[in-house]
Amino acid sequence: MKKILYIGCLILAGITLSCEDFLEAPSKSSFDESLIFSDPTLAASAIDGIKVPFGETNSYRGRFLTHYGTNTDIEWNNSSSTISARSDLARYVNSAANTDMNTTNNAWAMMYTGIERANICIRGLRTYGNPAPGNEMGQLLGEALTLRAIYYADLVRAWGDVVARFEPVSSETTYLPKSSRDVIYKQLISDLEEAATLVAWPAETAATANVEQINKAFVKALRARICLAAAGYSQYPDGIRRSNDPDLTISRLYPLALQDCKDVINSNKARLETSFETLFRKNCQDLNVDPDPAGGESLWEIPFAQGRGRHLYTYGVRHLSVDQYTGQAQGGVYGPLPNVFYDFDVKDTRRDVTCVPYQYGTAVSGVSKQEFRGLNSWCFGKWRYEWMNRKVTSTNDDGVNKIYLRYAEVLLMAAEIENELTGPSAAAPYLKQLRQRAFAQSDWPSKVDAYVNALSSKEQMFDAIVDEHAFEFCGEMERKAALIRWNLLAVKIDEAKVKMNNLRNQTGEYSDVPSNIYYKYVADEDGKMTKISAYGLNRGETADMSGSYSNSIIGYVGPTKIDDAKINSLYTNNPDQNQFWPIWQVFIDASNGMLKNDYGY
Repeated sequence: MKKILYIGCLILAGITLSCEDFLEAPSKSSFDESLIFSDPTLAASAIDGIKVPFGETNSYRGRFLTHYGTNTDIEWNNSSSTISARSDLARYVNSAANTDMNTTNNAWAMMYTGIERANICIRGLRTYGNPAPGNEMGQLLGEALTLRAIYYADLVRAWGDVVARFEPVSSETTYLPKSSRDVIYKQLISDLEEAATLVAWPAETAATANVEQINKAFVKALRARICLAAAGYSQYPDGIRRSNDPDLTISRLYPLALQDCKDVINSNKARLETSFETLFRKNCQDLNVDPDPAGGESLWEIPFAQGRGRHLYTYGVRHLSVDQYTGQAQGGVYGPLPNVFYDFDVKDTRRDVTCVPYQYGTAVSGVSKQEFRGLNSWCFGKWRYEWMNRKVTSTNDDGVNKIYLRYAEVLLMAAEIENELTGPSAAAPYLKQLRQRAFAQSDWPSKVDAYVNALSSKEQMFDAIVDEHAFEFCGEMERKAALIRWNLLAVKIDEAKVKMNNLRNQTGEYSDVPSNIYYKYVADEDGKMTKISAYGLNRGETADMSGSYSNSIIGYVGPTKIDDAKINSLYTNNPDQNQFWPIWQVFIDASNGMLKNDYGY
């Protein structure tokens, strides 16, 4: 069970503080800023207040984390061929009047609320707290700088150029125009450099004991991620390009990012989880928070109490009704593209964790059983109600934290940078380490060593890293931002459309995919016959098994299972010309004429 701390709250230029996991509505108290930020306990409460906007209704909880990131070459909205506000965003139909997003309490507003609170804390700590490396106030300042960087990194990721506010709002700065993302990136890179000198390593102190707390490994990894984004491609008003700022070049930023990655790797303060499945089981069971300390694969998580957060609700395996595993009938809003399962190596242990072909059907006497979903609407399997230690009873929240950044990304970033700066031989050890976790040790000679050693050019290694990113992070909504900075968003989505067409016709690289599936029910952990055992999912499983299995689906792969409308629902408008969301109309209208949308929105 996550801890729920009830703490004192205050109003100070709009700052409101609440509990660590944001369950309770805040009480209000008025204090002088000098009192708050000279007292470690009050200052720590102020830092907790920066996190409150993550859990607000239409903030990260119910809009940003549930809407940003699809459609890509590996993930899509399972209802993207049905017209809705959410599917519009997935199909790159970007309107400032989107009915899901055009509200005054949307993520845009909540992010700036968090930024304002961070600005007040940063000013107060610098003025009254005497922060320094190794002291409590230094840790708090490092946390405030990092939390502000998180909000800004996500604002830039979703909207491109946004308003830069690095001081508390004053009467002179109530209305500001957008700033170049380049200005923001440079500030974040500098802030995180300072923060890394102030915060402790994971589990080194009580202040970094679990993954809801800011630690040095996360700060360095976040800075590396931001450096790669700043040096990468993105859509500017004058086209898709890298930054023109000489401080944001590959030659300037890649060495900084590589050193940050190496610092994390060489610290031995973070590590890959022993198995891919264990990582996500622990996430579903809140075990990355309590009792396990920080220092594992999850470097930092957005904290949600049991009554907040919609991660399983959105990305979990679908349950059609309340059943033995959940008091909430949800999941399956997004899923993997149907070709992704077949793009995995059959021996890759990440495949069956990531791609799930079934849902749990309508319960009978409180018990439901697995049933196949259509090939064009599979579920992600990294989040499962059946893996949880508690039964979700909320109608629309599940309380599972969002893993914001994990050690696997550090390894992939190191591989990408080493390949660019030095070559494939320097990148190979990092890629090998990630693939060693993905395959059984008996398969390492072929699936790890031979595979990686054959990547003899920069181009081959880069392509392998792009593929590995897909296999490692499918369903975590990290792909879109990566494809944008690689200038591969539309290219890869178009490749995926070709792949899906070949899959439904069982031609080309999918010529050995079976047409028919045979299955039967086997006992679950309670002895009930609710789980599917199947033949015909793997490539080459083409024998007639009707005598061994009691159920079958004939023609599971074919044109009627992945139709043109669903394939074309990957995008309606050109993804490369619609990389960013528009600023929602309510914020344009309230900006005193200072804000406008670019890109023809």
